Amino acid sequence: MQVQQFVDRFKTDSSLLRTKVGTIRPVSDFFDFKRVSKPANMGVVQQRVTFNLTYYSANYLIVFGMLSVYSLLSNLLLLFVLIFVTFGLYGINYLKGQDLNLGFTKLTTSQLYVGLLVVAVPLGFIASPFSTILWLLGASCVTIIGHASLMDKPIESAFSGETV
Repeated sequence: MQVQQFVDRFKTDSSLLRTKVGTIRPVSDFFDFKRVSKPANMGVVQQRVTFNLTYYSANYLIVFGMLSVYSLLSNLLLLFVLIFVTFGLYGINYLKGQDLNLGFTKLTTSQLYVGLLVVAVPLGFIASPFSTILWLLGASCVTIIGHASLMDKPIESAFSGETV
């Protein structure tokens, strides 16, 4: 029963991903400098941000992803901790509940989890994940809201509400 639920969820997630990928706007549209202008007032800013957040949502997800990759590459210790924890959990789960026999000692899965925790938590605090997350949120907000507020609507959408 759980396998069927997993398959159904995967189909739903993959269709959502295909739908989102289909809404990626071309780079020439995303960086159309002819449409960049200073908004007249806060009402115009609100209209532009509301429109552009939906119109360029897939592009903004790509921008967020690129900033995430940059933040991990600029904080190599955090990247190492994430990879270390991921492979550590994978390795412990690979044992499937069996003890790890090193020849001179046996380690239970509980001891392995505690050992991973004892190593990963101090390294995690040294890697400063909170400042990286705050930087990522700030850089993403400034970039995305800045683009959305300065980019005017495309000409096609300006006439979409009119009837002839």
